[in-house]
Amino acid sequence: MKKIKRFYIFLLILITLLAIGIYAYLYYTKPQYEGEVQIKNISKETTVYFDEYGIPHIYAASENDAQTVLGYVHAQERLWQMELLRRIAPGKLSEIFGNKALDNDKLFLALGIDENSEQAIAKLDKNGKSYQLAMAYLDGINQYLENGKTPIEFTLLGIEKKPFTLKDVYNIFGYMAFSFACAQKTDPMFTDLKNKLDDGYLKELGVDGSYNTTKIKTNNIQNQQFIEASKAVTDLLDKSPFPPFIGSNSWVIAPKKTATGKVLFANDPHISYSQPGTWYEAHIVTPEHEMYGYYLAGTPYPLLGHNRQYAYGLTMFENDDADFYQEEVNPSNANQYKSTNGYADFKVRTKEIKVKDSTTVVLKIKETNHGAVMNGILHDFNPKQPVAFKWIYTHEENKILEAVYSLSHSKGLSDFQKGVSYISAPGLNIMYGDAKNNIAWQTSGKLYKFPKGVNPNYILSGTNGIDDKVEYLDFSKNPKAVNPQWNYVYSANNMPQAIDGYEYPGYYLPEDRAKRIADLLKEKNNWTKEDVSKMIYDNTSSVSSNVAHNFVSWIDSKNFSETERQALQQLANWNGSNNTTDVAPTIYNKLIYFYFKNTFKDEMGEIAFKQFMKTHAMKQCIDNQSKVENSLWWDDVNTKRKKENRREILTKSFKETIANLSAQLGDDVSAWNWGKVHKVEYKHPIGQVALLRPLFNVGVFEAPGANEVINNVMYYYTDEASYDISAGPSTRRVIDFSDIENSWSILPTGQSGNPMSKHYNDQAQMYIDGKFRKMKMNRKEIEASSTKLVFKP
Repeated sequence: MKKIKRFYIFLLILITLLAIGIYAYLYYTKPQYEGEVQIKNISKETTVYFDEYGIPHIYAASENDAQTVLGYVHAQERLWQMELLRRIAPGKLSEIFGNKALDNDKLFLALGIDENSEQAIAKLDKNGKSYQLAMAYLDGINQYLENGKTPIEFTLLGIEKKPFTLKDVYNIFGYMAFSFACAQKTDPMFTDLKNKLDDGYLKELGVDGSYNTTKIKTNNIQNQQFIEASKAVTDLLDKSPFPPFIGSNSWVIAPKKTATGKVLFANDPHISYSQPGTWYEAHIVTPEHEMYGYYLAGTPYPLLGHNRQYAYGLTMFENDDADFYQEEVNPSNANQYKSTNGYADFKVRTKEIKVKDSTTVVLKIKETNHGAVMNGILHDFNPKQPVAFKWIYTHEENKILEAVYSLSHSKGLSDFQKGVSYISAPGLNIMYGDAKNNIAWQTSGKLYKFPKGVNPNYILSGTNGIDDKVEYLDFSKNPKAVNPQWNYVYSANNMPQAIDGYEYPGYYLPEDRAKRIADLLKEKNNWTKEDVSKMIYDNTSSVSSNVAHNFVSWIDSKNFSETERQALQQLANWNGSNNTTDVAPTIYNKLIYFYFKNTFKDEMGEIAFKQFMKTHAMKQCIDNQSKVENSLWWDDVNTKRKKENRREILTKSFKETIANLSAQLGDDVSAWNWGKVHKVEYKHPIGQVALLRPLFNVGVFEAPGANEVINNVMYYYTDEASYDISAGPSTRRVIDFSDIENSWSILPTGQSGNPMSKHYNDQAQMYIDGKFRKMKMNRKEIEASSTKLVFKP
């Protein structure tokens, strides 16, 4: 008995010592926020003040010194994130995650981002500022890599430290650009549906663009064989270890509509949630330059930013910048494909993928004149003929480094627009406001026009000599609005008005957010910073409430139970708000799922239906298709001797909704609060391990908001018990040019990527509650509230 007791005492001591050792190691890896650091390649002492939220305010004698120090402090907070992000485009995730990352690596190697980066770097002016300051930033990262602390993720996964290069920067921007593209998620699916169903079915899905009703005002005026491609790419991006870009809101209000007579600027890019979050904030001050910016991990210039002269931000344009082409193999020579000039040889690239704890995979990538052949690259995608993927990012000159440098170093509006013109892809709505009272919305991207009758929502022909005869448009034709007479500009990923009679094809989102933003901006002429901060957190959709009211009028409630009648009354009284205490959104979101399931699944089939539920087209249908009383989709094709109508389908869907919610939440409808089923957890890749989840993940929080309200938090409609919120505002910024030093921002969790830092999650509850913190620019205020870290040459 004594031996057993001694053994347990020994085991307890051992576990305690191990826990102390692990904690001591983690504590050692904490970022350094005060003291002194010796660093090479700076000309003079550089001071960094870390404010109460861990934002570095870098005061340097030169921009070169500032960039070197920025690289260092960025790395000490986000080195793991930098490492993860630089591995995606060159197909190196399998080296650390094993076979589960293999499909991801195959896709990105096929896209050719890595080769495109090499070509772009070869053309750079090595004496130019954009190059030299980028190299200074990389030098700072690599000095930390060599002399700083090793993140715990490197230790857990056995990652070897290797210097960061300019190609890593380009590859990171390349991944970002691909995450903006949408064609790969929908075009193959629509092609299968077109081959399977009559044109009338497709028209009611809005494939012809007819559902894009609220448009941004400009003042420049076969058998199922393709669906697996859409499914494969969507699944990969859903599971990406770094968040893909999804959507965004932004608006800029001109002085005539503000209380102070100065510009107000708002922006909240919508990106998949992750931990750490997407953005790293930093404030740089040198004698020649000042910028408060938001940086992607491993990139030297901010994609969002402001200073005392101007502010800028972005949303997704959602234009079509990628297309699939079906090729034909030469029946006499499998190494050739048919082109408009006869048969041509496939170009073949050979790549190796090193896989952790497994054998190296050799990948042979075929290419046509359109792009990489996706057969065998995408999971379960093997149609009879090759299907090539053409993406404007890898087909046009890549000047992304010059572009992002220019955006953050502009001298005025025309200079800023010149920087935007350097971007071939991704298509962006880039928003601008300045201290001189200018406001602007300018789209980026190399736009092109298809011949009449060609619909790029489907897989195109690579052989007919028509589908690929696109007309590239001059940048002057890109939609924009500069100082419009209506005194505001906005974007919510909705379609712009036609230019020269041509409507740019794309994957635009429904009018819900756009309509709400435009309606609110129109009705008020004395906007304040406080008003804008409430608007950016707005949870109301007039479109959703109208849909709910329509459904109530169309549902047959004659034989409803008391619970069903109470639930129907909740929808009838709903004003479209999505607060955590509201009941109606719990009913509405479940009803939308069953409405879609009972309307579309029978014709589409299981795989296509699941993919459809993840697309922009699905969102477009909610308000539009449901209004079509005699829609082809209402009939259930599985009931051979009966033709269902709208009333029957919606009544059935409502009954299934209430049965589902009653089984989950009980029969007391008043207790069906939105917050009980609508929650968010910010997930770290290593947090998938249950034991490590409490250390690395942040949350769970009950969350307000919904799909397609201004506070746009995204999830898939489902019959599951809760909605797994996957994306939302990656930051909320409100910039007031009447009081620039007191502009506001917030991040979803915190500034740091180190779980031992107090800034790992110190903004999480504030974000959920719709609160803000200052983006400080006043040096005296910064010094009074900050720790001080001095970098000595």
